[in-house]
Amino acid sequence: MPRKSSGEINTISVVIDDQLWNGIVGDSIRNKFASPVEGLSKEEPRFDINQFPIDVMEGFVTKSRTIIVVKESTKNYFAIKKDQYATPQTVVHITGKSLADILKIIEKRTPQIIKIIEEGEIKAHQQLLNDSVLDAEIIQQQFQLTLKIPKKYTYVLKNKSFIWLKKEFQSGSNSLIISQLPLSLINSEDNVLEKVIKVHDSIGALYIKGKERTSSLYIDKSYPLYLSQLTLDGKPAYEIKGVWRTKDNFMFGAFANYLIVDSKNKRIVYLDGFCYVPSQDRRDYMHELESIIKGIKIN
Repeated sequence: MPRKSSGEINTISVVIDDQLWNGIVGDSIRNKFASPVEGLSKEEPRFDINQFPIDVMEGFVTKSRTIIVVKESTKNYFAIKKDQYATPQTVVHITGKSLADILKIIEKRTPQIIKIIEEGEIKAHQQLLNDSVLDAEIIQQQFQLTLKIPKKYTYVLKNKSFIWLKKEFQSGSNSLIISQLPLSLINSEDNVLEKVIKVHDSIGALYIKGKERTSSLYIDKSYPLYLSQLTLDGKPAYEIKGVWRTKDNFMFGAFANYLIVDSKNKRIVYLDGFCYVPSQDRRDYMHELESIIKGIKIN
């Protein structure tokens, strides 16, 4: 049986000689794979990178869940290998006859590599969540959908059209909101971003308050908002990332908002994950919420 891979979430082992790492090739890898995560209020890297020289491509390095091997050789070569030394694992091989050739491969292949690594990290995080899952019968009955939510989340609020779950920890909290909207809310001609801001802020005004009753949650438009289209459980969906804030209050944090077009059931499934972790990095808290949401199964 293959060995089990290991490593922190969102961490890449880059196996490359020091000479390449300390020059333009290393700069290119850092610029692309440690670029800032979208939708956070301060810069945090997309991935943490650990560099190892080529001659240590053995032992614990080969157990890493994500490995990028870069070297000069007599031919140009690119490959992505699954479970080469351990499982689950993604190993990217980049070989070039010159520095220019290596840089060309990195430039061309980066979007493909990032997509595969991100999908692998979501699956790895989902595996961690599977170990202790909340009984989500209420969500199933109310919204005809399944989410694997860790047991540390508890129901803060639930009514016929809305559920709010929260996980409290020493440095703050993670929140998950589930609701549904009329299918007519969005059509292809709509400005999706404007509609989402209205929905998000109206839910905030109704249910999510700061310490004062007048202090409700809203999207802070002074930060960039990132809209993308994707598929969740085989259905078209929109993902919006950005920064939330509370009125008349100092509280703010990151959110990731998902609208899933469920035509069969004539509705839009609305999911919103947001964290409040003052003076802490937010990337991995948001990654947990994203992993929960992206594991959705709609009946």
